[in-house]
Amino acid sequence: MWGKILGIPRFLRRIRRRIGGTRGAAGQRPLIGAHVTTPAPPHRPSCARAIRVREEQAGRSQHDIADLIHQHCGVSRLRSYRLALGKTLAVAGREVRALALRHDPEGPRVEGDQLSSWETGGREPRRAVVNVLCAYYGATPRALGLSGEPPATSTTEEALLPVPAVASSSSLADRVDAARRSTNSALAAGTVAGGQIDLLDERLLLLRRQYLYTPPETMLTQLLEELDDVEALVRERQTTSVHVRLTEMTALLATLIADSLMKLGDLRRSGVWYETARFAAEESGNRDLRARVRAQAAMLPYYYGPLDTAIALAREARLLTRGRPTATAAFATMAEARALAQTGDSVQAELRLKEAALMYERLPSGADDDAFAFPRRRYLLYLSGTYTALGRTSAAMKTQAEAIALYPVQTGIDPSLLHLETAICLAMERSATEACQLATAVYLQVPEEHRTPIIGARARGVIEKLPGASGRTRAAMELRELLALPEGPK
Repeated sequence: MWGKILGIPRFLRRIRRRIGGTRGAAGQRPLIGAHVTTPAPPHRPSCARAIRVREEQAGRSQHDIADLIHQHCGVSRLRSYRLALGKTLAVAGREVRALALRHDPEGPRVEGDQLSSWETGGREPRRAVVNVLCAYYGATPRALGLSGEPPATSTTEEALLPVPAVASSSSLADRVDAARRSTNSALAAGTVAGGQIDLLDERLLLLRRQYLYTPPETMLTQLLEELDDVEALVRERQTTSVHVRLTEMTALLATLIADSLMKLGDLRRSGVWYETARFAAEESGNRDLRARVRAQAAMLPYYYGPLDTAIALAREARLLTRGRPTATAAFATMAEARALAQTGDSVQAELRLKEAALMYERLPSGADDDAFAFPRRRYLLYLSGTYTALGRTSAAMKTQAEAIALYPVQTGIDPSLLHLETAICLAMERSATEACQLATAVYLQVPEEHRTPIIGARARGVIEKLPGASGRTRAAMELRELLALPEGPK
């Protein structure tokens, strides 16, 4: 599928080259015959990001932050302004192009690779482009380390004005799309350069732990920032062993991005990010990771359809594990059982439940505070969903109570999903008023930043299970009215 969508060759082939002579930190060419000292390599984007966050909290201006990044990180002045805004090359390139087109339909073409060339001293941009860059960054050519005169059609003071129309277009959704395209490009064409791989691993582990309780929109921003650093390495040379580790990191980050988007109700973007995760997992050659990504991806069609796709993905994941008693194998088997139960295939669902139970008993104890772990509370969550779909409401409610007791105080939406499944069980047992009252209480207790469309979808499932005239009771009408209100952040 990826070959058709992206036309992707072997992973990591492209080598970026600089065009032209060496430049100093200010972006100026050295004088001929002058002694040139080889500059230290620039710092990673994460260093600039730390400076930006710290100085923004201290109330420093964009210009001051850019100057600090330029001096500390050893990057050109032009790049320091982009990093001071927290923009990726892809996003900044697109926004500069949009600004140019506002004034001239045939305006200069600007893309991420071209902007990177100007930032690293490949060549000097034309005067028309310098004018646009000055307007975009709200700075003079000198501040950006560029030669040329101030924009001919405006005063220097006018060039310092911000451009709110372009800035406002840089939504999180735009960034999500740009990051995915950039990731696909890196996966398709680069060779990687190493450095700080162990630190990246440590930071990714921290993100996997934070993911369990951090609101999805906040988490999405952090994941995209981490992906920037991984991409910086993907685009350079590295040994095969580091190549594998980077593709594994990319697959994990892409999976969490896809899951965050699913929680936010952005189903199209979630789907394409799951495809990116699967592609990266395939390139890594890690069989367990390939299975894990498929099992995770099955959640999207499980909640939003079609269920046949959820079953197929979970089954592929289970078969990839070859029956070994691993956390991924147990997770995939439970995911398949839950999806089968939703379709009414009780025979196959029960069979998978037995397989998963035998497998789970053989698992060694592992970490509970990891988004890619499969602790007992998570196992019980899937068991609850299977029992509920099979109509085994008594067993389901017992499982729900056991699972909820295992969740820590600081957690995400799983306990709320379990409570909503209890409400569904009550609806199936014809306790309509109690079911709707419970669903209403659970929905209102979810913090707004976590009250995403996936919570609303599960709460609507309670109404769908109400028998006959029960759907017209006062409690049911109140729940309907509540769910008709605007949901959490999207």
